Amino acid sequence: MQMYLLAALAFACTSSAHFILQWPPTAGFDDDGEPTGPCGGVDVTVDETSPEVQVDRFAVQIQNGHPAGEWLFRATTDTEAPYNWTSIVPIVNTAGVGDFCLDSLSAPSSFEGKAGIIQVIDKAVDGMLYQCAPVNFVSGSNDTVGDSCKNVTGFSATWTSMIDFESSTNGASTTGTSGTMTMSTASSTASATSSDAADASSVGATLWKTMP
Repeated sequence: MQMYLLAALAFACTSSAHFILQWPPTAGFDDDGEPTGPCGGVDVTVDETSPEVQVDRFAVQIQNGHPAGEWLFRATTDTEAPYNWTSIVPIVNTAGVGDFCLDSLSAPSSFEGKAGIIQVIDKAVDGMLYQCAPVNFVSGSNDTVGDSCKNVTGFSATWTSMIDFESSTNGASTTGTSGTMTMSTASSTASATSSDAADASSVGATLWKTMP
């Protein structure tokens, strides 16, 4: 909690309007280092105190400072570099500034019982930005952050292709889509433009929550 509060304060004080991973809690926020992959210039330590993430369903919550962006969500059970990343949803295009939350992601079942890292990458107007969170993958299904998993009013998102984005992620390997995300038909349209997106979008219904 203290790490999150310090990161949130740093984000509020910065003028470059990057993003901060709120849940799972970021391993650290360095405004100057955030363009540095794979984790924004921050060392990630995974241990027994890292939060539990249910492989069948979990949430990712972000405080976003950019009016538009392309987002890549990946995970690994490697706790030290080099990391073998697995994409857990297709690329997401977003419009809107403020909090947003994907409340129905999933990880490969093989991750269950293992320590790992969740990585979020934002391809925005000022380049590629990175954040990571140390986690412990467990069995089950949970939206994790409950009522706080909401999107700012007017926020929207769409599926897009993974192909162009992957060429920009420091050469890290991507092993395909193995999870789902959700979005509200009132605020966004699921448009699968690659085979990866089609595979993921067929897994389940879509739902985005909007902040009142």
